[in-house]
Amino acid sequence: MKLSSTRLFPLLLMVTLALLSFWLERTAREEPVQGVQRRHDPDYTVERFSITDFSREGTPVSTLSAVKMVHYPDDDSTELAAPRLVHERPAEPRVVVSADRGTLSRDAAEISLNDNVQLLREAGHGLPEARVRTSYLHLERVRALARTDREVRIDEPGRTLVGRGMQFDNQARQLELQSQVRGSFGVKP
Repeated sequence: MKLSSTRLFPLLLMVTLALLSFWLERTAREEPVQGVQRRHDPDYTVERFSITDFSREGTPVSTLSAVKMVHYPDDDSTELAAPRLVHERPAEPRVVVSADRGTLSRDAAEISLNDNVQLLREAGHGLPEARVRTSYLHLERVRALARTDREVRIDEPGRTLVGRGMQFDNQARQLELQSQVRGSFGVKP
């Protein structure tokens, strides 16, 4: 039996396509080359950023603002310059948290604040002004929780507390210092 070129051509074409498919599949499955790193370049920047959460009644509950917000697509991170969070509830003093810089979670529900972090509970509704200072603070916006494992200083009129580690529940209005707590209390007149 003699093979003619007209009969051999379709067979060679099929073998070539099969080898090409095999090669493409193997190439697509290979891991990326080690040492090649994705660039950490921003995809967008927002100046004077502000976002407000509202209650069901339409009143503002919290407002997060920053001088500048920068988003990076390679790890979906968002950095904030001079972030400020204001939390308001009816019949309670307003709470303002600020820092030099911060990072926002992907869903904006959590914020990590760094450098010169201050939490201020404004005076009102029978409570004096209280100021908390630390170098790092992690905030959960929905649950209104603030926590740190760093040194904390709390100042109120006539008293100062210093400790390491803190948790502040703004909804329950409870503050807990976790260790190495020292305090000084002035005498009331």
